[in-house]
Amino acid sequence: MKVAVVGATGMVGEVMLKVLEERNFPLTELFLVASEKSIGKTVSFKNKDYKVIGLNEAISLRPDIALFSAGGGTSLEWAPKFAEVGTTVIDNSSAWRMDQTKKLVVPEINASQLTKDDKIIANPNCSTIQMVMVMAPLHKKYRIKRIVVSTYQSITGTGLKAVKQLENEFAGIKGEMAYHYPIHKNAIPHCDVFEENGYTKEEMKLVRETQKILDDRTIAVTATAVRIPTSGGHSEAVNVEFENDFDISAVRQLLSNTDGIVVQDNTDTNTYPMPLYANGKDEVFVGRIRRDGSQANTLNLWIVSDNLRKGAATNAVQIAEHLLKNNLL
Repeated sequence: MKVAVVGATGMVGEVMLKVLEERNFPLTELFLVASEKSIGKTVSFKNKDYKVIGLNEAISLRPDIALFSAGGGTSLEWAPKFAEVGTTVIDNSSAWRMDQTKKLVVPEINASQLTKDDKIIANPNCSTIQMVMVMAPLHKKYRIKRIVVSTYQSITGTGLKAVKQLENEFAGIKGEMAYHYPIHKNAIPHCDVFEENGYTKEEMKLVRETQKILDDRTIAVTATAVRIPTSGGHSEAVNVEFENDFDISAVRQLLSNTDGIVVQDNTDTNTYPMPLYANGKDEVFVGRIRRDGSQANTLNLWIVSDNLRKGAATNAVQIAEHLLKNNLL
């Protein structure tokens, strides 16, 4: 089992290596791949040092799986080249997510759709993954009509440059800016670039990807995405309207019994999800589960997850595990 990690020196790439090690993924050869400026650098995995190689060399080595986290442009250009030599690409960028010929996969929801013919598989956006993990069982039981979501997103979703900006601002140091404005002591309602409709790409990912993963284009979704100065994970306030009524205790029980979800919902003990405590964990945490008294059949929830793990690296590795378990490589 030959595995390549493309973008191995980036934030998500580093977490991918950590997750592969933690989950003891049964690889026999590992190829760490990055841009030209990183070629020759040394990265440690399971107490062994590996030299970073380039994309052309990685293709010549014909890995069985390539975990991509190197940006959309790189994925568009190079994922098909890996696929041509028989490699199954699991891509963490937005490049292939809305391609009608590519599967958009959260393993707990729709991995059963995958076949041996799927050589490029899309990993959803981090904000989408944590939301649909909770929405999927609810949709199956109560049928979702509409979702209104506001996100409170970690700077780690932007990358190392944003982490450095926050560190500099906290220390009172002037440095390179990842955002148009200071992020320390601030909230910026601007994640990714604006589209013509006035929504950002991040907001529209939540709309389009949710409909694709849940395989239901009738679900209405509207989103506001906000960047806040946290680093443990993304948080989401979700208001969801159903076709059918529900019982709050049944909702809690349903979510508690869903793989990958942890319910933290006890107002008597001030128990609810927070990014500080989701940091480094693979589960999706949900709490503040309560009926919306202003509208029939409507529920409010608070959803938190580590955006670099389940929101990116862990989800990709889980897809690889599914392929291996089901002989789809």
